[in-house]
Amino acid sequence: MLFVLFCFKLCCCLAAIQANYAPYFFDNGARSTNGNMALLSLSEDTPVGTHVYTLNGTDPEGDPVTYGLTYEAGSRRYFSVDRNLGNVTLIEELDREKEDEIEVIVSISDGLSTVSEKVRILVTDANDESPEFINTPYIVQVPENIHANKFTIDRHSGVLRIKTGVTLDYEKSRTHFVVVVAKDGGGKLRGDNKVFSATTTVTVNVEDVQDTPPMFIGTPYYGYVYEDTLAGSEVLTVVALDGDRGKPNSIRYCLVNGSEGSFEISNTTGAISVIKSPNQLKKEVYELKVQASEVSPEGDISVYAFAMVTIRVVDLNNHPPTFYGENGPQNRFELTMYEHPPEGEILRGLKITVNDSDQGANAKFNLRLVGPGGIFRVVPQTVLNEAQVTIIVENSAAIDYEKFKVLTFKLLAIEVNTPERFSSTADVVIRLLDTNDNVPKFSSDYYIARIPENSPGGSNVVAITATDPDSGLWGEVKYSIYGTGADLFLIHPSTGIIYTQPWAVLDAEVNSKYNFYVKAEDTDGKYSLAEVFITVLDVNDHSPEFNENIQEKTMIIGSPVKIEAIDQDAEEPNNIVDYSIMQADPANVFDIDQSTGEIKLKSYIRSLDIIHNITKNKDCIWSVVVQAKDRGSPSFSTTAVLKIDITEETLHKGPMAAFLMQTKDNPMKALGVLAGVMGIMVLITIMISTAMFWRNKRSNKIMPVRRIIKKRQPQPSRTVRMEWLKFKRPSNAAEKFVVEDDAQSLQNENSNNNVQVAPVPPAAPVPPPPPALASSGDAAGWRVPTVSGSLTPKFIKKQLKKRGHSSAHNALVSELKMRFEKRNAAIGEPHI
Repeated sequence: MLFVLFCFKLCCCLAAIQANYAPYFFDNGARSTNGNMALLSLSEDTPVGTHVYTLNGTDPEGDPVTYGLTYEAGSRRYFSVDRNLGNVTLIEELDREKEDEIEVIVSISDGLSTVSEKVRILVTDANDESPEFINTPYIVQVPENIHANKFTIDRHSGVLRIKTGVTLDYEKSRTHFVVVVAKDGGGKLRGDNKVFSATTTVTVNVEDVQDTPPMFIGTPYYGYVYEDTLAGSEVLTVVALDGDRGKPNSIRYCLVNGSEGSFEISNTTGAISVIKSPNQLKKEVYELKVQASEVSPEGDISVYAFAMVTIRVVDLNNHPPTFYGENGPQNRFELTMYEHPPEGEILRGLKITVNDSDQGANAKFNLRLVGPGGIFRVVPQTVLNEAQVTIIVENSAAIDYEKFKVLTFKLLAIEVNTPERFSSTADVVIRLLDTNDNVPKFSSDYYIARIPENSPGGSNVVAITATDPDSGLWGEVKYSIYGTGADLFLIHPSTGIIYTQPWAVLDAEVNSKYNFYVKAEDTDGKYSLAEVFITVLDVNDHSPEFNENIQEKTMIIGSPVKIEAIDQDAEEPNNIVDYSIMQADPANVFDIDQSTGEIKLKSYIRSLDIIHNITKNKDCIWSVVVQAKDRGSPSFSTTAVLKIDITEETLHKGPMAAFLMQTKDNPMKALGVLAGVMGIMVLITIMISTAMFWRNKRSNKIMPVRRIIKKRQPQPSRTVRMEWLKFKRPSNAAEKFVVEDDAQSLQNENSNNNVQVAPVPPAAPVPPPPPALASSGDAAGWRVPTVSGSLTPKFIKKQLKKRGHSSAHNALVSELKMRFEKRNAAIGEPHI
């Protein structure tokens, strides 16, 4: 029970895991203070302990989420996060001059799935450093004969002029100080050598003129347009100044090229604005060429300058993948089709398109089918922006109307490399139509039934059941039977009930086993077979019957006699017979074995004298009423009168005597057994003689025209008294055993006269002699000629010794001897 509960919980967990979708962060833009920390900027003078950001996300199933911050190995830890609230706190002082970017791995988890993202945090500069000269002090040595004077003076007129090739630059020096020295002619005029001079400083102020083009400040220019930026919003401002600083002219701005109608610039302020919604922008990066021109007070454009502005369109990944049908967005698609379509077939009835309106990596997502696995597959599995969805059959056998009349799948699209992992689903419902793809199936491969033999015609035997899971007419089953054992039976074509023919008579004694086949077939001819085995049960409808030779039996005191009755019923206990003695006069003389039918005298009756004391009937013949009763229900019985002639055993017992005594009342049985034994012996003798003949004929040691017979040793003649075997006629049966030596036939035996003797063909052997009845003291041998040789009494005696003297055999011999003695006494012949 615990194992079943464990399996149930495990299945529930697996089902929950399969249905779970991963949590994701909100992306609220670069200037947001909550989300996934993407594009976060912090000033380097932010105090330690400041709450700088809040991680924020959700789970599609609504499960609570937790947050985490980790760092690359060896990196400095600047932030900590509250796992439940997502509050991020600065725990280490920032210094842009040492580290201007910090990489942090942020994570969100719903307990089953965890989504991790690597973000970069920019550290911005603060005015915390004073200017500092390096390589001080500066020491410049200027030769004394070098005078960088830009002016010259006419020594006679005193006119101060600018040197040829020298220009004054108002932007570099607005005032020049010129020291002018005036000297007189000297003492020649006065008659002495003294020279007088006067020194004065002339201040030359340089007046500005429009000779310098405007200059752009803060180049290069970069701007960003986010997906949530509204049309008309300012992206960035370019600034240009007149190079002539004395009387600067006004600056006018214009876009030369690169805007493609998506941006405009203010001609006075230089502010560049986007004039289209971000989803209408066709490019990710725009390169704008901006012109700044000086305008004179009269309105004339004198000089101008150019600057390049780079504007990047930033996708915020705020669009999940969306499924579309023929009429627009759709989250349920249905199709009706036949079961078992070919593998590889496209479900063309489904018109599905999937699209993600984001750009670049934000528009990349995977497709997969969620539902019974291995039946269909979806193509493509990875999509960038938009694709036509194709569903292909992968396992035709699993698309079975009998198992699933409706197949339901979830078509899932989930983003690949975005922090948000946006996803969407659509239901795919496939309704199956049935085909005749099943064969009727029996509830068992074989059926075993039993029926009593006295059942009337038309009796039900067994109900056969076969089912076809197909629907409609394809699922209707028709039954039939066939086979050699089905003659006495019928089957209902609709219900499958097998019953007997109206005229059928079952008899277990005639045939108790029937075997045939039943067929279940649908309307298209698809069928299956089952085998039926029917056993006819026996009913006690026969009485035991005694053998015909039961009227009279001879019983030797000490040996039983047996009666036998046969019950024609086929099975037990109906054919088991019990025997009993119903009546005997006088009573209490015989016992009978209930099972075998052997009748024997009571144990105290051991001689005829005891019997004579019991009854005055001197012929010792009893009439006994015996009963044979079967064990059926109800039970049947038969009685018979048995006459038993009791004699006393006076001779030794032996097998032959016992056999003759048992067959005394049935002489035909004894003759049949003896004839069979004699036939077997004759057949064996013929076979042995034939084999010896062919062996001698083919042997290389004996020539075919010459036969060497070893001479026998002469034996003394012996006589055997067999007068007691003589019967009424002189030519009695004992004369068959008289042996006459044929001198002529033996004249060449045991001699080497080389006389050619024609081989004697094998002939039927003479019946074997009866057992030797002479006394054991007479051991004289005698021969009976046969095809293969002679038999001697010694051989017979040895065989008798091996067999032993049975008491029945001795009894028979004694009885015959007494009869011969009585006959001889009657005719006056001497006794043996």
